[in-house]
Amino acid sequence: MSKKRKKKLGTRSKNQEPNHVKAIKSKLHEIFTLNDGKSYGYRELIRKLQLRDKKSKDYLKTQLFSLESKDKIRRLSDGRYITNAETEYIQGKVDHVNPNFAYILTPDGEDDIWVKTQDLNFAIHGDLVSVVLTRPAKKGFRPEGKVVNILNRDRDEFVGKIDVSQKFSFVVPDSRHIHFDIMVYPEKIGKAKPNDKVMVKIDKWHDAKNRSPLGTVTEVLGQAGENEAEIHSIMAEFGLPFRFTKKVEKAADQISDLITDEEIKKRRDFRDITTFTVDPHDAKDFDDALSIKELGDDKYEIGIHIADVSHYVDEGSELDKEAVDRATSVYLVDRTIPMLPERLSNGLCSLRPNEEKLTFSAVFDIDSKGAVSKKWFGRTIINSDRRFTYEEAQERIEGLDSDFTKEVVTLNNIAKQLRKKRFQQGAVNFETVEVKFRLDEKGKPLEVIPKERKDAHKMIEEFMLLANKEVATHIYKWKEKGKEEGSKTFVYRVHDDPDPEKLSTFASFAARFGHKVDTGGNISHGLNKLMENIEGKPEQNVLESLAIRSMAKAKYTTDPRGHFGLAFEHYTHFTSPIRRYPDVMVHRLLEHYLQGGKNVGNEEHEPLCMHSSEREKRAADAERASIKYKQVEFMETMLGQEFEGIVSGVTEWGIFVEIIQTKCEGMIRMTDLDDDFYEFDEKQMRVIGRNNKRIITLGDKLNVIVAKTDIDRRTIDLELVSDK
Repeated sequence: MSKKRKKKLGTRSKNQEPNHVKAIKSKLHEIFTLNDGKSYGYRELIRKLQLRDKKSKDYLKTQLFSLESKDKIRRLSDGRYITNAETEYIQGKVDHVNPNFAYILTPDGEDDIWVKTQDLNFAIHGDLVSVVLTRPAKKGFRPEGKVVNILNRDRDEFVGKIDVSQKFSFVVPDSRHIHFDIMVYPEKIGKAKPNDKVMVKIDKWHDAKNRSPLGTVTEVLGQAGENEAEIHSIMAEFGLPFRFTKKVEKAADQISDLITDEEIKKRRDFRDITTFTVDPHDAKDFDDALSIKELGDDKYEIGIHIADVSHYVDEGSELDKEAVDRATSVYLVDRTIPMLPERLSNGLCSLRPNEEKLTFSAVFDIDSKGAVSKKWFGRTIINSDRRFTYEEAQERIEGLDSDFTKEVVTLNNIAKQLRKKRFQQGAVNFETVEVKFRLDEKGKPLEVIPKERKDAHKMIEEFMLLANKEVATHIYKWKEKGKEEGSKTFVYRVHDDPDPEKLSTFASFAARFGHKVDTGGNISHGLNKLMENIEGKPEQNVLESLAIRSMAKAKYTTDPRGHFGLAFEHYTHFTSPIRRYPDVMVHRLLEHYLQGGKNVGNEEHEPLCMHSSEREKRAADAERASIKYKQVEFMETMLGQEFEGIVSGVTEWGIFVEIIQTKCEGMIRMTDLDDDFYEFDEKQMRVIGRNNKRIITLGDKLNVIVAKTDIDRRTIDLELVSDK
């Protein structure tokens, strides 16, 4: 009888493998997985695996024979090996915030893929890439992968501050998503001087000698820290145009401002009906006006008149191509980047008082309770009697007896009824605290001022919402023999229902402030109740921002879905064609159908909707960046001062705190929390001290000191004031 061999203490069991053997197997698997279609010789594999001892080389040979016998690889006629497996490639966009790793955002709701920075293959934030998995998803962990191919570069131009030296210079990109410097040789820096903000174009992403990309300075924006240079750097960072081309300006200048009798005959005439505009005091592009006429029996004819941009901008023209590309006007803190040249936006299409203007209108017979009994859509001509600022209209609402007081008050009362009905039907009261700046002549911020929304603002908003809703509904319910509802192609503004998981997470955060949000029944009612309860409280801004983040994003599409936030079955954007291209599309489609035109199909319009949604996001990001820049510049004057703040975000590298007094957000870096080692709890969005067990979570009130500001990165560093 044979004896069983006793296992000596410290020896491996039969199934255990030495670490170097595991490493060879893993690396070999990776080589054949990541290089589908490539073949390798035995000696080439030795070099790639960096094998030096005979034992490891022999193991490689054994492993190759094993893989061949299992049909995992095959040997070619020249003795080289190639994989038999078809590698599955996954496409996605790079999301690179942390310098050490990135996520590849995949479509169709699949798990995002975690990729180490060194495995990005020089892909950057926003690039469309192809990835292979190196490790599947495990419980609590995302799948891991490597980028094998860059399918589409998001950009090859960057903005940053240049560090000039004799042999070579470096541009440090402003964007927090870019984690490398760009090398520029002396002959390629142009007229850039030390500390200049510059635009740099990548010539070569990497080579054998240098892991830094090589670039050429294409434009000098000015000295870092100066207002013009910083605003221009934001514009360049987001790819916003600095100016219109001469070709586009010329096309705008050639448009006739003559309104012919023939054109007037085609339109419904509102020139003798009381009409006025209400806009911010510094506005120049007045793209909407209201008219009102008493009909008797508690009824009024109310016209919502919108600048007829499509009359002046022909489809496919130079002006139209430029408008398509820009898709929206962008409002930075100290300037507007318009969608259309000034001759159109501030001239021909602006509904200035005492001037005949061509408009596209939605006209309603409506009573004092907000009930619509008749509607009409079509092209019109108006002559505005008065240009009101919001402040002037508000004065009349609050009791000032002056010109057009009766008309303004009547419109405001009807608007209140419309607003009441909207909330009864389930609209959500998304009110966020926005800030504006009082700037000096050099653009320096002197004061941060929260924007106020009063009845005058809400009055205009309600009539614009009415027009947008009714235009969308009119097209969707177009009665045509043999056709179903919604069969006509149109541009809709849709807003999907919130994700239940995100909503539940938000409700748990709101509960930390003592607020209950009912997510099981009427979601809109629960959210509105919360908005009422937090009004005027310190946590208002944080919770409003988090509520919006938990919602789906509104977008443009030809798919006639509803709008959750407004509680409308169908909604569009009809009221701002001077500053939004989808509104121009809506005007053209509406006129086409009103004139008996056939369905146009959505092959052309859906891509334009997607493009407009993307441009809208770009504009919002640029606007936020300009606000953040001014906030950093403003807080720069308050270094060392102590403030009370609310935790507005928690990440693995820091705690974001919104300062209550100034509404400016800064970050306490995890590395600066020196009273303990804090660990990030992603699920609960909090950090916990390993020893002291202190928990800092979303919504907590903290006292902080402004420690440092960085204009280039638009960041504010805060320090936590230790408990006394």
